Amino acid sequence: MRRLSRWLLLGEWRAHPVRALVAIAAIAVGISLGFAIHLINAAAFNEFSAAVKGLSGVADIQVRGTEPFFDEAIYPHLAQRDGVVVASPVLEFEASVPGQRTALKIIGTDAFRAGYITPDLIGVPANDDINATLADDTLFLSPAAQQWLQPADGLVTLQVGTGQLKLRVAGSLPGARAGQRIAVMDIGAAQWRFEKLGQLSRIDLKLRDGMNREVFKAQLEKDLQSRYPGRFRINQPNDEEQNSSNEGMSRAYRVNLTVLALVALFTGAFLVFSTQALSVIRRRSQFALLRVLGLDRHRLLRQILIEGLCLGIAGSAIGIAAGYGLAAAALHFMGADLGAGFFSGVRPQVHFTPLAAAIYFALGVAVALLGCAAPALDAARAKPAVALKSGTEEAAMSRLSRAWPSLVCMALAALLSQAPPIFELPLFGYLSIALLLIGAIGLMPRLAAIVFRLAFRQWSAATADKPGASAVVTLTLSRLANASSQAGIALGGVLSSFSLMVAMAIMVTSFRVSLDDWLLHILPADIYVSTASGGATAGLQPSEQAMLAALPGVATADFLRTRSISLASGRPPVTLMARNVDAANPSRTLAIVGETQTPAAGSPPPVWVSEAMVDLYGMKVGQRIELPLAGALHAFQVAGVWRDYARPTGTIQMRLSDYRAITGEQQASAVALTLKPDAKPENTLAALKKLPFAAALDASEPSQIRAMSMKIFDRSFAITYLLEAIAIVIGLFGVAATFSAQTLARAKEFGMLRHVGVTRRQVLSILAIEGGSLTALGIVTGFVLGWVISLILVFVVNPQSFHWTMQLHMPWPLLASVAGLLLAAAALTALLAGRQSLSGGPIRAVREDW
Repeated sequence: MRRLSRWLLLGEWRAHPVRALVAIAAIAVGISLGFAIHLINAAAFNEFSAAVKGLSGVADIQVRGTEPFFDEAIYPHLAQRDGVVVASPVLEFEASVPGQRTALKIIGTDAFRAGYITPDLIGVPANDDINATLADDTLFLSPAAQQWLQPADGLVTLQVGTGQLKLRVAGSLPGARAGQRIAVMDIGAAQWRFEKLGQLSRIDLKLRDGMNREVFKAQLEKDLQSRYPGRFRINQPNDEEQNSSNEGMSRAYRVNLTVLALVALFTGAFLVFSTQALSVIRRRSQFALLRVLGLDRHRLLRQILIEGLCLGIAGSAIGIAAGYGLAAAALHFMGADLGAGFFSGVRPQVHFTPLAAAIYFALGVAVALLGCAAPALDAARAKPAVALKSGTEEAAMSRLSRAWPSLVCMALAALLSQAPPIFELPLFGYLSIALLLIGAIGLMPRLAAIVFRLAFRQWSAATADKPGASAVVTLTLSRLANASSQAGIALGGVLSSFSLMVAMAIMVTSFRVSLDDWLLHILPADIYVSTASGGATAGLQPSEQAMLAALPGVATADFLRTRSISLASGRPPVTLMARNVDAANPSRTLAIVGETQTPAAGSPPPVWVSEAMVDLYGMKVGQRIELPLAGALHAFQVAGVWRDYARPTGTIQMRLSDYRAITGEQQASAVALTLKPDAKPENTLAALKKLPFAAALDASEPSQIRAMSMKIFDRSFAITYLLEAIAIVIGLFGVAATFSAQTLARAKEFGMLRHVGVTRRQVLSILAIEGGSLTALGIVTGFVLGWVISLILVFVVNPQSFHWTMQLHMPWPLLASVAGLLLAAAALTALLAGRQSLSGGPIRAVREDW
């Protein structure tokens, strides 16, 4: 029996190697993409977590402020608290670097205390100059920062306000992780040089041995909350909760990429199904003969499952190896974040993970086995006496025409599409898409029967009194109308590939067009001026703001101040933006979503929150909220919700006048200049360049900002475009494989047609029309299904993943191009396979028939 099994398997693969290779390749592509994305993100997150742990050292408790900085007066209270052995003050901030779009992270420490808690943050002075550690004009750079900045003459130039600060590089930080761009300097020098006297970012606490950290943390939280309500966050560094907040920034992106990668695997599953189904149909009489000769149905079932198992093993093994290679190449050429910016500042190395490899390998094998399960069961159940006769191929797949399982899947998909997210991930949305695909593919035999029987009746009625009507069309429609199950197999391949491609194309196009429209709405000014592209140390003083507002041709100057605040433990900080917003008509400057509310007299000041704040913090219009500003909690009222594509972690906008009244800060981060009707932007820009601090400014027009933003979008979605292209290629191969297999399996049918007088050219015409008709129906159905799936992606998956909404936009040129490729591929494949089927002559083709 083992010899017979091996002979049957190898014989089938030798007879039709291309079909087996296409099925193996489809599984391999799906597994390799999914496994590669897993390895890349696992390596990036592990390296990112290791970098965070290096900055936290061996601290037991960390005290952080809800604002970026807090008064250092609390330090003695914490340092003298019972159970605290060492309290290490830390000042950390993003320093603006002139001419760079990214900032340098500077960490100010007390070297005498940091040595006990964060030894990785102790610099090694060059030339053993110990005094450089406490000097007021020195800093220590990590190897990655040194490579990035390339300090000339040992000096680093940074920006403070609109001025420049030059610091001397005193040595290196050998404890920094690869790719980590940080600098360390004395905390007193950092406070002085960067105008942050009396301010800290966090305090690291080392507890006495035997002290219960949980009890200490709970007591400290209670104490600080009573004395300084809403001002501090207490956490244990390096624990799962803190790491999960970092990991959450990329989790939705990683899950979406993985699902898109598994699209190829889903297509591979269907290719296995179509390959095995058509193979079983073609060998139906051979299996019946084996049954007559003594092979029982269980061994026959096992034989067909072994064929699918071999396809799955081969595809999964190739996919695992290719996935590891893809991950290594992607980390080398694209970086750890695949262009999305979630894991900047780390340089991870890919590591092979046996558990993940085993899971993806098992997934590929399971997909292959599921793909061949239905054909295997049908072959085992077939009665030998019936299966030995030709003409029973359509009955072999009759169970596929049952509609109720597919209708149940689609009804369940509709219900799941309305379900809320789980762990802030649209898991039910993805399950809904999978059920829609399964249900639609299951309905294809019934749909093919309805459509082509109706077409056959219409054609018959129209040609009833026309003796010269085309026999080719009549034969084609008759065959399609009476062999709906086999037609459904071919339609399923077109449907699965085209619908997923349509859905992905609509989603990406909708996001891209919505982003462009959003930029047009939020960039109404003529010129935008900022003090730096990155970092938080640059800014405009009141006198400099007045000079910008007085530039020739300027009608209004809208100044902006941004900072971050923490609203909840375990979540990343949200962005607070202060600018001139018209409370009576906020939609002039904000992309308002839904209703707005004008604050009544005596009510708290208004704020406008992004859509992410609604999902993550449960905020709604009219709600009263409290925000930490100037060392205290201040009441505000949510006056509206707006769309923000730039910051998925959440944004709050408030009026600049309210911000300045509460905090007393007069500095601004950027300004939007609206010109007078007769003013020319080039004249204003020329005058701006003559300002004494012009070298510290970065001026751009809205068109330049839009172009740069769309370039960043395309870079972030480069991997998505790649996955979409792979899905299209696999779809084309799938259509070609399905039609070629179906055509080669009909050699006897073509031989009989040749016997009754149908010419070779007419048979090829029948095949071309069949391929075009089936593909056209698959394209129409696939477009409808893809459009429905895109609705779930646009209005369910994306809002639940990234907490923003968008409008639906259709990429008609791309859809038309791919539809044309599929039509051409189907017709060409049918013709080429038909020529091969007709090459043996009609007598040879029907010699086994009776």
